[in-house]
Parts: sequence; C-alpha cells; structure tokens
Amino acid sequence: MLTPRLSLVIPAYNEENRISPLLFDLTDLNTEYIFICDGSDYTDKIICDFSIHHRELNIKCYSYPARLGKGGGVYTGFQKATSSLVGFMDADNSTSVSELVRMSCLMDDNDGIIGSRHMPGQLIKRKQSLMRRIQSRIFNGIIRLMFGLPFYDTQCGAKIFRKEAIDAVLPEIRSKGFEFDVELLWRLKRKGYSIVEVPVIWNDTLDSRLCLHDTLSMITTLIRIRTNTLPSDHDS
Repeated sequence: MLTPRLSLVIPAYNEENRISPLLFDLTDLNTEYIFICDGSDYTDKIICDFSIHHRELNIKCYSYPARLGKGGGVYTGFQKATSSLVGFMDADNSTSVSELVRMSCLMDDNDGIIGSRHMPGQLIKRKQSLMRRIQSRIFNGIIRLMFGLPFYDTQCGAKIFRKEAIDAVLPEIRSKGFEFDVELLWRLKRKGYSIVEVPVIWNDTLDSRLCLHDTLSMITTLIRIRTNTLPSDHDS
C-alpha cells in the first residue's frame, strides 16, 4: 500500500443511514481515511465491511463506547494520522472527498486550507434552509468579533493542514463539540500559521445534526475558551 500523502479524519456518529454514499466516494489511493465512530448503531460495521471488500484503500475505523463529540472525534483522529497533511470532513459528504483532495493540491506554501460556502466562487448544489443560513451568518459575525478571524466560513466541513502545524496546537485544544473548528483556526493563527480560504462545491444534505441549541452552546463554550476558563479533558 502507498504511503499516504493525506490523512482525512471523518467523525461518524450514528451515520449508518447515510454513510454509504461517502464510502463509494473513497477512490483516492494516496489518502488515509480515518473514521471515528462513537455512536450506538452499525456505522462501524458498515465501514469495516466496506474496507474488507476494498483492501486497495487505506481505511481505518475506530470505535468508542462513549460520545466524543465532533471536535473530540477530529482530535482523536488527528492523533492517529500518519500523513504530512491532515484534514477532516463531514460524514454526510456535503463536501466530497474528491473536493478535499483537490483542496490539498492548492495549499502551496500555506500551513492550512479551509473550504468556504460563502466566499465568491463557491458552488452550492443544494442550499441550506433560510433559517440555517441566517443562523450561520450571525454566528460568523460573532466569531469575527470574538476571535478576529477573517474567514467567510469557519464551519464548512472541509479543512486540511500540515501535520506539524496541527501537532503544535493540539495540546492546547479544549473544545469537543461543533465549536472545535473555531478554536483550531484561532490557535493556529495565534501561532503565526498561514491559512488560506477557498470556495468549494457544497451540497446540503437536508439532515443537519446542528440545531439552535447547539449554536448557543457553541457560543457559550467559545466565550469560555476566549477567556481561558475552559479546562481540557482530552485524554493524554
């Protein structure tokens, strides 16, 4: 098997009903696919069965009995990545694997590249609901004020970084939920790492796990991160 150029972490919490389209999109032989399963359904079994029948692909599947959270899943996957480039994406395949591979070729001399659904040049095949779009823009405005991040879209599930940059900030990460993306970008920027934002092809799955309560919880957690009042409970 080829030494992978890119490791993609894919948190998969109770995804048995929508994981198959993503699995059949795994075609790049130079990518390590790391699935982190922490739900109670058969997602891990579906992935492992697929892997057995597609041994040419570098698929790794890890199961955990307790809920890790989106950020906790990505954090755990980062620790297991073996490539010089590491990234993560959503299990709903709203931004495809092929799009992540394309992004990895656009990094140039930057330390990270993130996808955006809001900057000019994006291609939205199916839009989110109006309420979700309003909620997303309000959240992004709050993030700009709190953290000084210049990005159009911090929450798009398409991000890739150099492993050395991730290793430099991973011990400082505190968040385990959907707010993980913001904290990761903030800590990377604080250390001087360069991150470029690019428009992506994106397709809403109409089955989002994120609700208004989650957004409010994200903001509360981010306030605690910004004020350094959130302790770390990641496993060492």
